[in-house]
Amino acid sequence: MQKKRSHRRLRRALVIIGGLLIVSLLGISLYFYQYAFVPSKKTFLSSHEPQVQQRARQWLTTVPKETWHETAAGAKLRLVADYVPAAKPTTRTVVIAHGYMNTKESQADKIRLFHQLGYNVLAPDDRGHGQSQGNYIGYGWPDRLDYVKWIKQLLKREGSHQQIALYGVSMGGATVMYMSGERLPKQVRAIIEDCGYTNIVDELAYQAKAQFGIPKYPLVPVVAAVATVRTGYNVFAASAPKQLAKNHLPILFIHGAKDKFVPTKMAYENYRATSAPKKLWIVPNAGHAQSYEKNQGKYTKLVKAWLKRYL
Repeated sequence: MQKKRSHRRLRRALVIIGGLLIVSLLGISLYFYQYAFVPSKKTFLSSHEPQVQQRARQWLTTVPKETWHETAAGAKLRLVADYVPAAKPTTRTVVIAHGYMNTKESQADKIRLFHQLGYNVLAPDDRGHGQSQGNYIGYGWPDRLDYVKWIKQLLKREGSHQQIALYGVSMGGATVMYMSGERLPKQVRAIIEDCGYTNIVDELAYQAKAQFGIPKYPLVPVVAAVATVRTGYNVFAASAPKQLAKNHLPILFIHGAKDKFVPTKMAYENYRATSAPKKLWIVPNAGHAQSYEKNQGKYTKLVKAWLKRYL
Protein backbone atom coordinates (compact mmCIF):
# COMPACT_ATOMS: atom_id res chain seq x y z
CA MET A 1 0.00 0.00 0.00
CA GLN A 2 2.81 2.31 0.96
CA LYS A 3 4.58 1.53 -2.31
CA LYS A 4 1.45 2.39 -4.34
CA ARG A 5 1.16 5.75 -2.55
CA SER A 6 4.83 6.44 -3.24
CA HIS A 7 4.41 5.59 -6.91
CA ARG A 8 1.36 7.86 -7.16
CA ARG A 9 3.27 10.72 -5.55
CA LEU A 10 6.19 10.15 -7.92
CA ARG A 11 3.91 10.11 -10.97
CA ARG A 12 2.17 13.26 -9.75
CA ALA A 13 5.50 14.99 -9.20
CA LEU A 14 6.72 13.96 -12.65
CA VAL A 15 3.51 15.25 -14.26
CA ILE A 16 3.88 18.57 -12.44
CA ILE A 17 7.54 18.87 -13.39
CA GLY A 18 6.75 17.92 -16.99
CA GLY A 19 3.95 20.48 -17.11
CA LEU A 20 6.20 23.18 -15.72
CA LEU A 21 8.87 22.35 -18.29
CA ILE A 22 6.35 22.54 -21.13
CA VAL A 23 4.95 25.85 -19.88
CA SER A 24 8.48 27.21 -19.49
CA LEU A 25 9.44 26.05 -22.99
CA LEU A 26 6.35 27.69 -24.48
CA GLY A 27 7.05 30.89 -22.57
CA ILE A 28 10.64 31.00 -23.79
CA SER A 29 9.49 30.17 -27.32
CA LEU A 30 7.03 33.08 -27.31
CA TYR A 31 9.85 35.38 -26.22
CA PHE A 32 12.10 34.20 -29.04
CA TYR A 33 9.21 34.43 -31.51
CA GLN A 34 8.91 38.09 -30.55
CA TYR A 35 12.68 38.44 -30.78
CA ALA A 36 13.05 36.88 -34.23
CA PHE A 37 9.72 37.24 -36.05
CA VAL A 38 8.14 40.51 -34.94
CA PRO A 39 9.36 43.64 -36.75
CA SER A 40 11.17 45.99 -34.37
CA LYS A 41 14.56 47.52 -33.82
CA LYS A 42 16.95 44.59 -33.37
CA THR A 43 19.89 45.32 -31.07
CA PHE A 44 21.88 42.39 -32.48
CA LEU A 45 22.01 43.97 -35.95
CA SER A 46 24.94 46.20 -36.81
CA SER A 47 24.14 49.87 -37.33
CA HIS A 48 27.33 50.40 -39.33
CA GLU A 49 26.71 51.81 -42.78
CA PRO A 50 29.67 52.32 -45.13
CA GLN A 51 30.16 55.67 -46.83
CA VAL A 52 29.30 54.21 -50.23
CA GLN A 53 25.86 53.33 -48.88
CA GLN A 54 25.38 56.74 -47.23
CA ARG A 55 26.16 58.47 -50.53
CA ALA A 56 23.85 56.08 -52.38
CA ARG A 57 20.97 56.86 -50.01
CA GLN A 58 21.40 60.55 -50.81
CA TRP A 59 21.47 59.73 -54.53
CA LEU A 60 18.25 57.73 -54.19
CA THR A 61 16.41 60.79 -52.85
CA THR A 62 17.24 62.74 -56.02
CA VAL A 63 16.92 60.19 -58.83
CA PRO A 64 13.57 60.09 -60.69
CA LYS A 65 11.45 57.18 -59.43
CA GLU A 66 7.89 55.98 -59.06
CA THR A 67 6.05 54.52 -56.07
CA TRP A 68 4.21 51.28 -56.84
CA HIS A 69 1.76 49.33 -54.71
CA GLU A 70 0.79 45.66 -54.56
CA THR A 71 -1.32 43.39 -52.37
CA ALA A 72 0.50 40.54 -50.63
CA ALA A 73 -0.13 37.01 -51.89
CA GLY A 74 -2.80 35.37 -49.72
CA ALA A 75 -2.93 38.28 -47.27
CA LYS A 76 -4.65 41.65 -47.10
CA LEU A 77 -1.44 43.63 -46.76
CA ARG A 78 -0.53 46.70 -48.77
CA LEU A 79 3.01 46.52 -50.10
CA VAL A 80 5.13 49.40 -51.42
CA ALA A 81 8.01 49.49 -53.91
CA ASP A 82 10.26 52.01 -55.65
CA TYR A 83 10.60 51.75 -59.41
CA VAL A 84 13.67 53.53 -60.76
CA PRO A 85 13.66 53.67 -64.56
CA ALA A 86 16.97 53.61 -66.40
CA ALA A 87 18.37 56.91 -67.65
CA LYS A 88 17.94 55.61 -71.21
CA PRO A 89 14.82 53.55 -72.07
CA THR A 90 15.45 49.80 -71.82
CA THR A 91 13.50 46.57 -71.48
CA ARG A 92 16.01 45.12 -69.00
CA THR A 93 15.01 45.26 -65.32
CA VAL A 94 16.52 44.05 -62.05
CA VAL A 95 14.17 43.22 -59.17
CA ILE A 96 15.90 43.67 -55.80
CA ALA A 97 15.05 41.88 -52.53
CA HIS A 98 16.40 43.44 -49.30
CA GLY A 99 17.58 41.83 -46.07
CA TYR A 100 16.23 41.17 -42.58
CA MET A 101 14.82 44.33 -40.95
CA ASN A 102 16.08 46.40 -43.88
CA THR A 103 14.16 48.42 -46.44
CA LYS A 104 14.31 49.21 -50.12
CA GLU A 105 16.42 52.25 -49.18
CA SER A 106 19.00 49.95 -47.59
CA GLN A 107 19.69 48.69 -51.11
CA ALA A 108 20.40 52.16 -52.44
CA ASP A 109 23.98 51.21 -53.35
CA LYS A 110 22.75 48.26 -55.43
CA ILE A 111 19.92 50.29 -56.96
CA ARG A 112 22.50 52.86 -58.03
CA LEU A 113 24.84 50.10 -59.30
CA PHE A 114 22.20 48.57 -61.57
CA HIS A 115 21.00 52.04 -62.63
CA GLN A 116 24.56 52.93 -63.64
CA LEU A 117 24.75 49.68 -65.60
CA GLY A 118 21.71 50.79 -67.58
CA TYR A 119 18.91 48.76 -65.97
CA ASN A 120 15.50 49.65 -64.65
CA VAL A 121 15.21 48.69 -60.97
CA LEU A 122 12.18 47.56 -58.97
CA ALA A 123 12.86 47.51 -55.21
CA PRO A 124 9.99 46.51 -52.89
CA ASP A 125 9.67 46.67 -49.12
CA ASP A 126 8.86 43.17 -47.81
CA ARG A 127 5.96 42.41 -45.48
CA GLY A 128 6.55 44.03 -42.08
CA HIS A 129 9.40 46.18 -43.43
CA GLY A 130 9.66 49.81 -44.43
CA GLN A 131 6.45 51.22 -45.86
CA SER A 132 4.79 47.83 -46.41
CA GLN A 133 2.16 46.53 -44.02
CA GLY A 134 2.57 43.42 -41.86
CA ASN A 135 3.26 42.47 -38.25
CA TYR A 136 5.64 39.56 -38.88
CA ILE A 137 8.87 38.81 -40.73
CA GLY A 138 8.51 36.31 -43.56
CA TYR A 139 12.21 35.45 -43.90
CA GLY A 140 11.59 35.40 -47.65
CA TRP A 141 9.17 32.45 -47.74
CA PRO A 142 5.75 34.13 -48.08
CA ASP A 143 7.56 37.07 -49.69
CA ARG A 144 8.65 34.91 -52.64
CA LEU A 145 5.03 34.85 -53.83
CA ASP A 146 4.72 38.61 -53.30
CA TYR A 147 7.69 39.09 -55.62
CA VAL A 148 6.00 36.96 -58.26
CA LYS A 149 3.09 39.41 -58.07
CA TRP A 150 5.50 42.34 -58.37
CA ILE A 151 6.98 40.77 -61.51
CA LYS A 152 3.53 40.34 -63.03
CA GLN A 153 2.75 43.97 -62.29
CA LEU A 154 6.05 44.97 -63.91
CA LEU A 155 5.11 43.05 -67.04
CA LYS A 156 1.65 44.60 -67.10
CA ARG A 157 3.03 48.12 -66.73
CA GLU A 158 6.16 47.91 -68.87
CA GLY A 159 5.21 45.22 -71.38
CA SER A 160 5.78 41.51 -71.98
CA HIS A 161 9.06 42.19 -73.80
CA GLN A 162 10.83 42.75 -70.49
CA GLN A 163 14.00 40.82 -69.62
CA ILE A 164 14.21 40.42 -65.85
CA ALA A 165 16.91 39.47 -63.35
CA LEU A 166 16.41 38.77 -59.63
CA TYR A 167 18.88 40.08 -57.07
CA GLY A 168 18.83 39.65 -53.29
CA VAL A 169 21.07 40.13 -50.25
CA SER A 170 20.88 38.08 -47.01
CA MET A 171 17.16 37.44 -46.41
CA GLY A 172 16.73 38.81 -49.92
CA GLY A 173 19.21 36.22 -51.16
CA ALA A 174 17.06 33.52 -49.59
CA THR A 175 13.99 35.15 -51.15
CA VAL A 176 15.29 34.93 -54.71
CA MET A 177 16.46 31.35 -54.13
CA TYR A 178 12.99 30.47 -52.84
CA MET A 179 11.58 32.11 -55.97
CA SER A 180 13.79 29.95 -58.18
CA GLY A 181 11.63 26.91 -57.48
CA GLU A 182 8.38 28.64 -58.44
CA ARG A 183 6.77 28.86 -61.88
CA LEU A 184 8.11 32.26 -62.86
CA PRO A 185 7.20 34.25 -65.97
CA LYS A 186 9.42 33.41 -68.93
CA GLN A 187 10.81 36.95 -68.88
CA VAL A 188 12.81 36.12 -65.72
CA ARG A 189 16.21 35.18 -67.12
CA ALA A 190 18.80 35.14 -64.31
CA ILE A 191 19.37 35.28 -60.54
CA ILE A 192 22.08 36.81 -58.35
CA GLU A 193 22.00 35.94 -54.66
CA ASP A 194 24.34 37.38 -52.04
CA CYS A 195 24.78 35.62 -48.64
CA GLY A 196 21.38 33.95 -48.42
CA TYR A 197 20.72 31.14 -45.93
CA THR A 198 19.63 27.56 -46.61
CA ASN A 199 16.41 27.62 -44.58
CA ILE A 200 14.74 29.48 -41.73
CA VAL A 201 15.10 26.75 -39.09
CA ASP A 202 18.83 26.30 -39.65
CA GLU A 203 19.41 30.05 -39.60
CA LEU A 204 17.44 30.35 -36.34
CA ALA A 205 19.46 27.45 -34.90
CA TYR A 206 22.72 29.10 -35.92
CA GLN A 207 21.70 32.40 -34.32
CA ALA A 208 20.46 30.70 -31.14
CA LYS A 209 23.87 29.06 -30.75
CA ALA A 210 25.90 32.11 -31.78
CA GLN A 211 24.02 34.67 -29.69
CA PHE A 212 22.88 32.68 -26.65
CA GLY A 213 24.78 29.38 -26.68
CA ILE A 214 21.44 27.54 -26.98
CA PRO A 215 21.36 24.23 -28.90
CA LYS A 216 18.85 23.66 -31.69
CA TYR A 217 16.74 21.14 -29.74
CA PRO A 218 14.24 21.47 -28.25
CA LEU A 219 13.82 25.26 -28.48
CA VAL A 220 14.20 26.12 -32.18
CA PRO A 221 11.57 23.71 -33.58
CA VAL A 222 9.10 24.95 -30.96
CA VAL A 223 9.82 28.58 -31.89
CA ALA A 224 9.31 27.65 -35.54
CA ALA A 225 6.02 25.95 -34.67
CA VAL A 226 4.84 29.00 -32.71
CA ALA A 227 5.82 31.21 -35.66
CA THR A 228 3.93 28.96 -38.08
CA VAL A 229 0.76 29.35 -36.01
CA ARG A 230 1.17 33.08 -35.34
CA THR A 231 2.19 34.18 -38.85
CA GLY A 232 0.11 31.78 -40.93
CA TYR A 233 2.97 30.54 -43.13
CA ASN A 234 4.80 27.24 -42.78
CA VAL A 235 8.26 28.05 -41.42
CA PHE A 236 9.35 24.40 -41.79
CA ALA A 237 8.56 24.37 -45.52
CA ALA A 238 11.07 27.09 -46.39
CA SER A 239 14.13 25.50 -47.98
CA ALA A 240 16.46 27.10 -50.48
CA PRO A 241 18.09 23.77 -51.49
CA LYS A 242 14.68 22.20 -52.20
CA GLN A 243 13.63 25.18 -54.29
CA LEU A 244 17.00 25.30 -56.06
CA ALA A 245 16.63 21.63 -56.98
CA LYS A 246 13.71 22.73 -59.18
CA ASN A 247 15.53 25.76 -60.56
CA HIS A 248 16.54 26.06 -64.21
CA LEU A 249 17.68 29.71 -64.25
CA PRO A 250 21.38 30.64 -64.24
CA ILE A 251 22.33 31.72 -60.74
CA LEU A 252 25.35 33.56 -59.35
CA PHE A 253 26.12 32.86 -55.68
CA ILE A 254 28.15 35.40 -53.67
CA HIS A 255 29.14 34.97 -50.01
CA GLY A 256 31.67 36.50 -47.64
CA ALA A 257 34.42 34.17 -46.45
CA LYS A 258 34.11 35.61 -42.93
CA ASP A 259 30.33 35.72 -42.66
CA LYS A 260 29.37 35.19 -39.01
CA PHE A 261 25.66 35.90 -39.46
CA VAL A 262 24.83 33.48 -42.27
CA PRO A 263 27.66 30.92 -42.14
CA THR A 264 29.65 30.57 -45.35
CA LYS A 265 29.08 26.81 -45.42
CA MET A 266 25.44 27.53 -46.36
CA ALA A 267 26.64 29.01 -49.66
CA TYR A 268 28.20 25.69 -50.63
CA GLU A 269 25.03 23.76 -49.75
CA ASN A 270 22.91 26.12 -51.82
CA TYR A 271 25.38 25.99 -54.70
CA ARG A 272 25.37 22.18 -54.79
CA ALA A 273 21.56 22.08 -54.78
CA THR A 274 21.00 23.37 -58.31
CA SER A 275 21.96 21.83 -61.63
CA ALA A 276 21.30 25.06 -63.54
CA PRO A 277 24.17 27.16 -64.94
CA LYS A 278 25.89 28.56 -61.86
CA LYS A 279 28.91 30.30 -60.41
CA LEU A 280 30.11 30.71 -56.81
CA TRP A 281 32.30 33.55 -55.55
CA ILE A 282 33.50 33.40 -51.95
CA VAL A 283 34.77 36.88 -51.17
CA PRO A 284 37.97 36.99 -49.05
CA ASN A 285 37.82 38.98 -45.79
CA ALA A 286 34.15 39.87 -46.26
CA GLY A 287 31.69 39.54 -43.39
CA HIS A 288 27.94 39.37 -43.74
CA ALA A 289 26.63 41.45 -46.66
CA GLN A 290 30.05 43.11 -47.00
CA SER A 291 31.13 41.63 -50.32
CA TYR A 292 30.28 44.73 -52.36
CA GLU A 293 31.89 47.01 -49.79
CA LYS A 294 35.09 44.92 -49.58
CA ASN A 295 35.62 44.40 -53.32
CA GLN A 296 33.45 46.85 -55.21
CA GLY A 297 35.43 46.60 -58.44
CA LYS A 298 35.31 42.82 -58.84
CA TYR A 299 31.72 42.67 -57.56
CA THR A 300 30.61 45.15 -60.21
CA LYS A 301 32.57 43.40 -62.96
CA LEU A 302 31.17 39.97 -62.08
CA VAL A 303 27.57 41.14 -61.76
CA LYS A 304 27.81 43.15 -64.98
CA ALA A 305 29.17 40.16 -66.91
CA TRP A 306 26.52 37.81 -65.47
CA LEU A 307 23.65 40.08 -66.46
CA LYS A 308 25.12 40.81 -69.89
CA ARG A 309 25.44 37.09 -70.54
CA TYR A 310 21.84 36.19 -69.71
CA LEU A 311 19.79 39.34 -70.35
